[in-house]
Amino acid sequence: MLYNALSLFGNASGDGSKQSMLPMLLIMGGLFVLMYFTSIRPQKKRQKEEQQLRENLQIGDEITTIGGIMGRIVTIKEDSIIIETGADRVKMRVMRWAVQTNNTATEKLQAEREAAKKAQEEAKQARIEEAKNKKSKKED
Repeated sequence: MLYNALSLFGNASGDGSKQSMLPMLLIMGGLFVLMYFTSIRPQKKRQKEEQQLRENLQIGDEITTIGGIMGRIVTIKEDSIIIETGADRVKMRVMRWAVQTNNTATEKLQAEREAAKKAQEEAKQARIEEAKNKKSKKED
């Protein structure tokens, strides 16, 4: 019975077993490469972006912590920050690694995207006007 199971994976003799190992190793290598590009690489990219976000914090930024606490940065230290929360200006000390999002940076990014989109639309309108002017000059 064991011999029948081994014969499914290839010949049990010395020459055949070496040949049957190569396709299996290639498949395993292919699966590892697939796993790397679908899970490991994107996770490392996200971690790098989060680290960069935490390093670029500035006084006055509105942040949200991983616990959901929202506040404005008052003081930045080496490994922690002090934030003010709410209207009564309660100050809290939070570790840098606990910052999840920088709301100020997000708002700036959205404003930049909207400005770029507006500039593209204006450029498109300018090209349309230019084409109309060229067409009217040709007709004259």
